[in-house]
Amino acid sequence: MSRPLHARAALEFVRKHGVVLASARGKVPRLIEAVLGEPIDGNWWSHPKSTFIYNVLAEVLESEDVLVCRLLDGKITLVHRRLWPALVRVAPRFAPAQLAQVREEHMASGRHVSKAVAFPLWVPSVVHEQAALLSEERALETLGPAATAARTGGKRRATHRQINA
Repeated sequence: MSRPLHARAALEFVRKHGVVLASARGKVPRLIEAVLGEPIDGNWWSHPKSTFIYNVLAEVLESEDVLVCRLLDGKITLVHRRLWPALVRVAPRFAPAQLAQVREEHMASGRHVSKAVAFPLWVPSVVHEQAALLSEERALETLGPAATAARTGGKRRATHRQINA
């Protein structure tokens, strides 16, 4: 068991790996396990350190360097800014819902509501410019295993819940 990661180290984990899943299991690393420093079974909300996990996740999810989307199997996926040009370059390979930016809004009632910003509305102009300079092959190579994992899930039709969640 390694030491738990605080927000700065968790953000560095996302930068290093480029694409990670927030809490779901998949073909890319899982942030909550990096945060805890150990594998986790079941729902992380039932873990004794759930408040710590929540606080670290919340800080990472709010970072301007992280795209929160549903790129991999409709699960909350974090893509570091360094990979945005590659993702934009190969965007036609994915369903629009996979590339929509997902943000949680905290309502006055305390409820959380997920909102989506459609692709490419969230993409900064400099990222579009960088994407135009990449070949498709280089973009796929840059995305690594995430490109393959996302492509296999990207051909199905997005559900209403995925688009608006």
